Amino acid sequence: MSSSQSPFADIADTVFIKGHGTQNDFVLLADDDSDLEMHPETIALLADRRSGLGSDGVIRIVRSASSGIPGAQEQAEAGAEWFMDYYNHDGSLSEMCGNGVRVFAHVLVTTGRVAADAREILVGTRDGIKTVRTVLNPALGTQTGDSTATAPAGQTPPGSAADAWYMIDMGQWSLDDSDDVLVSTSGIEVPRPGMRVETGNPHTVVALAESAELESAELRDAPVLDPVPPQGSNIEYIVMEPARSDVAGGEGALRMRVFERGVGETRSCGTGACAAAIAAHHWAGPASPLQWRVDVPGGQLRIGITPNEDGTRGSVTLSGPAVLVASGTIS
Repeated sequence: MSSSQSPFADIADTVFIKGHGTQNDFVLLADDDSDLEMHPETIALLADRRSGLGSDGVIRIVRSASSGIPGAQEQAEAGAEWFMDYYNHDGSLSEMCGNGVRVFAHVLVTTGRVAADAREILVGTRDGIKTVRTVLNPALGTQTGDSTATAPAGQTPPGSAADAWYMIDMGQWSLDDSDDVLVSTSGIEVPRPGMRVETGNPHTVVALAESAELESAELRDAPVLDPVPPQGSNIEYIVMEPARSDVAGGEGALRMRVFERGVGETRSCGTGACAAAIAAHHWAGPASPLQWRVDVPGGQLRIGITPNEDGTRGSVTLSGPAVLVASGTIS
């Protein structure tokens, strides 16, 4: 089939990379100088797991100054050379994606768009500039890009896709525990109250009593929120796990599943993990941990919370792996 007959004719000959962060997967399109026209129907087809390459989202790699995206020129002037132009699985635009930022940063490093030994990368997004830093991989105790470090026998050396860990300064968050919302979910008998948390994307966090409830949630069907948020919402279901927490060491633990707007259930959600940890800390009280391990179906993320005095606003960091699995050219 020629490119003119292909459903991907408008992005034909574009280099792509497939990657994931805790199995939240993305197709990244190389468009450094902003030559592509991104059509929602093409993006949705590309992200489809039967008709396309398959992914939870699609990311265009573009220079901020060339992108034409509102606010991107100012971000370029502030040092964010590269902009993460992010689209949901259904082709709709989204502000940003925490797991996607890590994968985006890893692609910048591995393709030479930024220096391999860079300890800090500024990434432009529709939610402002995100600062990304290489951090210790908890499994290996080494930093991404540390050419002087050595791995234990039989383990992958640092700097490879298998152990690339990054921490993102996700910026500001806010919550409103006075905003009543009920979440009706298939597989869970009665509607449950949710807490709205903003972490760059809108989230509604629902606390469940035990793992059996978490497993029983049927997330093939979209949960119903009452009232419906004007911008939509990702929905996180969490179970806090005191037995797995190290409260004395300042670290809490929880498990999470997520239904993402414009996508459905995904194996992980970075901004959602941040929202989950923020809600868990709020519910557990001001003396509860500020560091959280969040286990998702696709792996583990680590969240650091800095709240303000009344606990309704603050900043948050997200740490986790980024893995690249394939590359090629769109035909």
